[in-house]
Amino acid sequence: TTMASGYPSQRMTRRPLPVVVVLDNVRSMYNAGAFFRTCDAAGVEKLVLCGITAHPPQPGVAKTALGAERSVAWEYEADTLVALRRWKARGYQLAAVETAEPAVDLFEWPPRWPVCLVFGNEVDGLSEGVLAVCDVRVRIPMRGVKSSLNVATAGGVAVYELLRKWRASSAR
Repeated sequence: TTMASGYPSQRMTRRPLPVVVVLDNVRSMYNAGAFFRTCDAAGVEKLVLCGITAHPPQPGVAKTALGAERSVAWEYEADTLVALRRWKARGYQLAAVETAEPAVDLFEWPPRWPVCLVFGNEVDGLSEGVLAVCDVRVRIPMRGVKSSLNVATAGGVAVYELLRKWRASSAR
């Protein structure tokens, strides 16, 4: 059951990017706030905050969201699997953003619109149960020594790559 939700105070003048972002047990309030900023900037349809992920009006979220928590449609769902099954039933392709194999390179992945991007906990990633319900695993290519990005940074990369692909497609 959705416990809380927020709706934009201003109507978007353009059709939203057909992407929903789901955060599964993201620990940092600041990372959650950063996702609000990214979702606002790219015109994402909705941000879904699950499990222990912080949500408005928690002050750490507002500190990094800088008002985007008032312009992005969002909801809180205690159980990530409930949220994912709901989006899957609506026809969204569920894409787990993961570093582990098997995963397709983000830049080579042909998304099936609409898309639901799923990001996990900063330390533990996504659970096997969440991965099992997803249609595809997508990875951001890493060329350096480190094998991962901060979750909010990864969110920016993935969301903007989808925006690029959507703009280039006839789906818009």
